[in-house]
Amino acid sequence: MFVDEATLHIQAGRGGDGMVAFRREKYVPRGGPSGGDGGKGGDVVFVATHNAHTLAAFRHKRHIRAENGRPGGPKNMSGRGGKDEIVEVPAGTLLLDLETGEQLADLTHEGQRFVIARGGDGGKGNQHFASSRNRAPRKATQGFPGEQCSIKLELKLIADVGLVGYPSVGKSTLVAALSNAQPKIAAYPFTTLTPNLGVVRWHDYQEFVIADIPGLIEGAHEGQGLGIQFLKHVERTNVLVHVLEITEQLEDNPDGRDPIKDYEVLCEELEKFNADLLDRPQVVALNKIDLPRVRERAEEVRAHFAKLGMECFEISAAGHLGLDELKEHLGQMVLGDRAEEPGDDGLEWWERDDGIPPKIEEGIEEE
Repeated sequence: MFVDEATLHIQAGRGGDGMVAFRREKYVPRGGPSGGDGGKGGDVVFVATHNAHTLAAFRHKRHIRAENGRPGGPKNMSGRGGKDEIVEVPAGTLLLDLETGEQLADLTHEGQRFVIARGGDGGKGNQHFASSRNRAPRKATQGFPGEQCSIKLELKLIADVGLVGYPSVGKSTLVAALSNAQPKIAAYPFTTLTPNLGVVRWHDYQEFVIADIPGLIEGAHEGQGLGIQFLKHVERTNVLVHVLEITEQLEDNPDGRDPIKDYEVLCEELEKFNADLLDRPQVVALNKIDLPRVRERAEEVRAHFAKLGMECFEISAAGHLGLDELKEHLGQMVLGDRAEEPGDDGLEWWERDDGIPPKIEEGIEEE
């Protein structure tokens, strides 16, 4: 099941208590205080991975708790620190504060880590309280509680190419023809109820990811059809492909498709959701070119989009016509325009007004 949102309550581990103890050893009178410190509580750490593709693991897991630190022992022995709770989430997951909606982290790279809640420090044993006036202190401190918070997880799929278009225009068929994906394909609207991801092999050794976004219709921003439920997955795509078709308006099919009008409606819906989407590179794929009615208007449609400065490819996803040219063009756009990652480790850092480094790591421990 595709799940792209979840809410969690996070609780880091509590620090262990310090111990009151005295050295008891033969021939060592008045050995003095020897109570050890408590161990630090475990942290709750989120890690991005490509091995998960949905948030389905959190459908019935609403509480995440790290291990508490162990109390100190005699002979100045410190307690064991609590084990960190490592939570793996799909790459592309946003961590949001449940109450304020503030973005806490955006995990987009494999292995990227974010400490969402830190464990409490351990208490001090009585060894720390000895002085010239109090040689045998019977005082120790308790461990500190760990941080806790309530968060919302929101997944935005990471894909190089996103397919947008009305229902039943052939987006799922196109994904299946270009990539290794096997989406459900049927002859009725809204067959695709969740986004489908596929990996396209380009020039035998390079790959890019293509996503089929469930069908949009006019009024999607107002909740029509599937609404804007899956439009957020388009935000992470580098290239948008408008899959269009031409359908005759016959007596048994009065809702015929006009590709130029459909494109304008799709652009309007995308703009109302996020105006920045229209600034991305866009390509038009006129599907079902093997049908006579499509071939008759293909030149007109291609000329229209040429005036807009857009490439228009005539394809047949079912008949595998024109797909090589489309794949080659998309490969050039994606691999040529792919931005370099920020830094060698591929991490995105946030600056904070208080000067405190962000709690983001890449396989290293914070000091």
